[in-house]
Amino acid sequence: MISSEERYTVLLTELGAGKTEAAELLAYNERFFNKETLLSEAFPLADQSFIKTWQGYCREAETRGVFRVLQDNLVQLSFPIQEGISQTEAYRTATRRGIPPELWAKESALTLVCPENLLLSLHQTPVGAIPVLFTRERRDFVTLVQALAQRNEAKRIPDSMGACMVKGYNNWGRIWAYKKQWQAENPGQCSEAEWTEEFQSFMPRKELYQDTFLILSDGYYSGIAPVDMDLSGQDWQELSVLIRREHEATHYFTQRVFGSAENQLLDELIADYMGIIAANGCCRADWLLRFMGLENYPVYREGSRLQNYIAKPPISVGAFKVLQSIVKKAADNLEQFDKKITKPVNKARLIMALCRLSLLDMVLEESFNRVTTEI
Repeated sequence: MISSEERYTVLLTELGAGKTEAAELLAYNERFFNKETLLSEAFPLADQSFIKTWQGYCREAETRGVFRVLQDNLVQLSFPIQEGISQTEAYRTATRRGIPPELWAKESALTLVCPENLLLSLHQTPVGAIPVLFTRERRDFVTLVQALAQRNEAKRIPDSMGACMVKGYNNWGRIWAYKKQWQAENPGQCSEAEWTEEFQSFMPRKELYQDTFLILSDGYYSGIAPVDMDLSGQDWQELSVLIRREHEATHYFTQRVFGSAENQLLDELIADYMGIIAANGCCRADWLLRFMGLENYPVYREGSRLQNYIAKPPISVGAFKVLQSIVKKAADNLEQFDKKITKPVNKARLIMALCRLSLLDMVLEESFNRVTTEI
């Protein structure tokens, strides 16, 4: 019986890969999701514990505004964007060891161009709600990503980037709220020495202080102009938001269910597929290919998103050319797969089924035939 690696090697040879390119792409194909996972009946999952805190932020923001509320709880928003700031003693103290909120340096706090237009909501997914920060001001999106995902460093955010999932975020606002509650429940036994001891037992319980949330902009998805989508600017802008939000929600799904969400082509194809069907009702291979820079396949549009997913160190020029053929066939197979699914579909079961495939499985029509029966 032929092994999976032998079958993949034959496939890659058919796509034009030489021995070296095949070895590179076989290694790239090793990205997969853990098969030992939840049954479909387990969904939807309960909200993670941080959602209660963010529900409070949403309520408070109705009267005080989103940005003011977040500045009182997310310590990074009390620091400006500045090269090298993450290595300063003040920043390291605030973000690693913590200082009380009343001591946060508000006089040098972060500023936004349009703070009044920053929106906060909770988006429902099969794995529970997730907070979504949304702004239509591109400069504010960049600032928020730099602050909350790049430690306030002035790192360049690519123009094609319109969304960011911040995971494992240490929310010092939650930590200090916990301390306040602990002090109230332990009167006379809450000295700084006793808090230090309590804090040591608290730290391993990451669910008590680590959050996951999304930062979204309303820029055109993948930097694609409306004319190229045969849509008006407003229509494409609104669809871009839907695609982007569902794309990131899919990453949240794999992070929570499989403990993994990577900047890798397998993850991106699944997330783009889910985004497209959320916005369009069904999959369109031409949209997926355009998002990856392959709308004129076999010609590739230089600088497109596909180049973001070619591993570090990057694969060779020859392997990248074969990868383009893989994406083309995967996109076509995803569209045909989608046509066979009875709508509406259980979102959790759909993602779970696709996560049983490897990247090279997506090139093989029989792989989709197998997982179709699981939906």
